Amino acid sequence: MSLTEFLIVWLSCLATMLACRCIPIFILKGRDLPESLRNALNLIPPAAFAALVANDLFSPTMFSTGIWPGIIPVVAALVVVIVAKTTKSLIWCAITGVVTYALLTLI
Repeated sequence: MSLTEFLIVWLSCLATMLACRCIPIFILKGRDLPESLRNALNLIPPAAFAALVANDLFSPTMFSTGIWPGIIPVVAALVVVIVAKTTKSLIWCAITGVVTYALLTLI
């Protein structure tokens, strides 16, 4: 790829990213969004986080070494969900997840 081709691709990507991020901000500046749209937009961060977590928990080869090694991350995640519901503390969730995963690998 030549430098000219690279710059064309790079500038096209840059212009597209700026347009997708900046134009909506300028258009919606000072306007109130409907409640239903605001509720829908509030679901994006948890959905993105859930997709990242699910990608780490489940893989096509998770049971290739056996059932127990494949199910350990899922069991640890279930324990973290219980801790999250009761404490609502990110630090306790992280500590619980690491400790649970470590203990389950010892079994």
